[in-house]
Amino acid sequence: MIKTLGIIGGLMAMAATLTAGSIQDIPLKDIDGKDTSLKKFSGKVVLLVNVASKCGYTKQYTGLEAIHEKYGKQGFSVVGFPCNDFGAQEPGTPEEIKEFCKSTYDVKFPLMAKLHVKGDEQHPLYTALTGKEAAFPGPVKWNFGKFLVGKDGKVIKRWDSGVEPTSAEITKAIETAIAAN
Repeated sequence: MIKTLGIIGGLMAMAATLTAGSIQDIPLKDIDGKDTSLKKFSGKVVLLVNVASKCGYTKQYTGLEAIHEKYGKQGFSVVGFPCNDFGAQEPGTPEEIKEFCKSTYDVKFPLMAKLHVKGDEQHPLYTALTGKEAAFPGPVKWNFGKFLVGKDGKVIKRWDSGVEPTSAEITKAIETAIAAN
């Protein structure tokens, strides 16, 4: 009974965070397992991407790093969320993921701990990004789904995997969001 009440209390607290707060308030872990959140990006434009090392879209790491570098000094960051939910295409440990990203694509943008973007174990961040009350509801369809978050912590655009990070569609949205007050 006590365990059940604890689970219910935790779920209620999570629901309160998702409805009352911003996605910036949702607890996360970075790739090294340290507690963090998106609060550290408050006032910046951020592109959240679920990434995988063994996917047909993995080459998008090049474009993600390119826009991270291009717009970084203007208050922009890419944040990668390794995910093994689609075709088991991110089986690596945190160390393996970091090494792959660094050695293969020279990734410098922040990587978070591996998480679930769908299913029973869906991380609260992705519940907030894709749930009924989300700005762009609906499940993430595959690796390299992208969410553009404005300086205020609100999602302003969403793209599926096939849209390249350096496409005019994404770069124009980033530039518009950076220029917004």
